[in-house]
Amino acid sequence: MPRPSVAELRPVVHPAGVKDRRSGEHWAGRLYMREISLRIDRYLVNTKVTPNQLTYLMTIFGVLACPALLWPGVPGAVLGAVMAQLYLLFDCVDGELARWKKQYSLQGVWLDRVGAYLADAAVLVGFGLRGADLFGTGRIDWLWAFLGTLAALGAILIKSETDLVGVARHQAGLPVVKDAAAEPRSSGMALARRAAAALQFHRLILGIEASLLIIVLAVIDQIRGDLFFTRLGIAVLAAIALVQTLLHLVSILASSRLK
Repeated sequence: MPRPSVAELRPVVHPAGVKDRRSGEHWAGRLYMREISLRIDRYLVNTKVTPNQLTYLMTIFGVLACPALLWPGVPGAVLGAVMAQLYLLFDCVDGELARWKKQYSLQGVWLDRVGAYLADAAVLVGFGLRGADLFGTGRIDWLWAFLGTLAALGAILIKSETDLVGVARHQAGLPVVKDAAAEPRSSGMALARRAAAALQFHRLILGIEASLLIIVLAVIDQIRGDLFFTRLGIAVLAAIALVQTLLHLVSILASSRLK
């Protein structure tokens, strides 16, 4: 069969609303990755490759960000970011291929969520291990590895808090929660939530954003000749993860998502 054109693919793999999903679409997907993934789709839609196989590949790239970040200096930071970008690319492609081939499965949904958990955690754990200076000439400082792991745990817990809303509603026989239900019932909480959303500081503990931050900090540390800013970044992300885990929990309990 001839390869479909991008114009033929777009209305099928990018149906209305896909790029506008409040929590289901990454800004990088809207900005550039969905256009790249469309070009990759053309070479896959007529093959025997399945969406779930691409989800496995997506997860592998996400996890590889951790060992990539162990390479000291700017090269390791760049390689870690490349792994994170490849994760995002195949996160787009697997769903697009599923829409084109109409190959949907609960297993695919589950694998996609597991991959998202592992990818974010891998970047943050790798960041912590960079700060520990495993391959430096001095003493390995495991404090930074601990803080990076703490940040990873926070990132996983935040995703879990969101996903468990769906689990609780399903077990109670309730329909999927609507976006409007996420708004806190208290006007004060609603204002605080909007302020946090405007600042977007919580996004720094997501794998894509964290990987880009790591490059910036690696460049600064390369100029300085030490790991001061890398370690400062690890401490900041650990603090954000802890605070955001608590705030996200409070936000859910203060909203109508569990009503």
